[in-house]
Amino acid sequence: MTIRFEKDLPIMLFALVCASVFASLPQVESAWLGIKEVYGEQDFGLRILRELMLVVLSGYALLEPRLRGGIFISPVLAFLGLLATYILLEIGYALYLDLPLVVPMAGLRVFEYLPLALIGFVTSRLGAGTHVIATFASYLRYFIALQMVLALAQAIWAPPLFGVSFLGGGRPFGTFVSPNLFGATMATCALLFALVPGRRKWVAMSVFLALLSGSRTAFISALLVVFFQVYAGMRPRDRWALLMPAPILAVGALILASSPLLSGRDDADPTEDGRIDLWQRVFSAHIHGPEDLLFGWGLGLSSNTINILYGAEHFRGQFDSDSLYLFLLNGYGLIGLLAYLGFLGLTLRTSAHPNKSLVMLFIFVAGLTFNMWEYFPQNALLMLLWGIVLGTGYQANSGLVPLKPIAGTTFSALLKIHR
Repeated sequence: MTIRFEKDLPIMLFALVCASVFASLPQVESAWLGIKEVYGEQDFGLRILRELMLVVLSGYALLEPRLRGGIFISPVLAFLGLLATYILLEIGYALYLDLPLVVPMAGLRVFEYLPLALIGFVTSRLGAGTHVIATFASYLRYFIALQMVLALAQAIWAPPLFGVSFLGGGRPFGTFVSPNLFGATMATCALLFALVPGRRKWVAMSVFLALLSGSRTAFISALLVVFFQVYAGMRPRDRWALLMPAPILAVGALILASSPLLSGRDDADPTEDGRIDLWQRVFSAHIHGPEDLLFGWGLGLSSNTINILYGAEHFRGQFDSDSLYLFLLNGYGLIGLLAYLGFLGLTLRTSAHPNKSLVMLFIFVAGLTFNMWEYFPQNALLMLLWGIVLGTGYQANSGLVPLKPIAGTTFSALLKIHR
């Protein structure tokens, strides 16, 4: 039996990721010429392609009977209803604070690719999650190959607009607006390849590109993927030898990530760029009562979109957030932050996915120093993977029966087809 969306979804997902190649072309061209532009200040232009692909994917999920049937079930509708209710309350509170509507709407960008999480969730419940990821990974190789060629050329010949790479040129940015976004996407691609057997070569290539970018967050995320790959390849009785020095290795990774040796920037000194000090200043300056702590002090005030539209510190309480958790605390309060962390823990507890620890820890770490849900295509890829991991848990739960399992196809056979 052939399920049609097994063939369609990987192609549309690949087209969505490829939209990033065209979305930042003006900024990429300027960076090659040594001109630094702020992403978002230009006309929308080619960025409309990624929005169109998201609309296509969402429309396909509603039109495909199996996907539509998996989305419109009581647990999913209850979750979406609860989420929408709290979001409406936060929007109302932001309007009560005399903020224009565009400010709280910017705070909703973290949910832009939630449809991909729903698609991944339903696909996994149908038993097709492993096949979709394996097929998507086979297409994603061409994207990585393109990024490899461009990144090596930029690391050798591009002007040092964002810092100096260890190959002598500028920090590579691939087809992205900055090395940080490039590195974050490459680390996420390494995560996706790590979920598919037989893709270690592509894991290594993605990790190399993440390290070459000089991004600190990408460096830590990529090392996390490598750690789990090594851990999985060891015999169970030998794994303790890797776990014991893990805290020391983590401290060493943090020190290396904060050094100019990796980032190629003079501002990489942690004494000059202390995030903890910055966060403490934000807390003391903007949290004036229990309502600010519980519900936030204005949804969207920490969004990069608002900084681009209005400039820095245009509104009272506005700041540039470099952490997802600070973003959630500002926009959704302690209630929203704890709900997010609780949902991470719920996924980890209920999922039966063999790589659930890697995926959920990757998502947790990526948000420490980077608001990854605001940046494409990392947000799209992580939403998809989160949905697939969560759906695997519900697939194994006796309370929710898979809608229609795949018959006559084994995962090993699928790998032979798509290698």
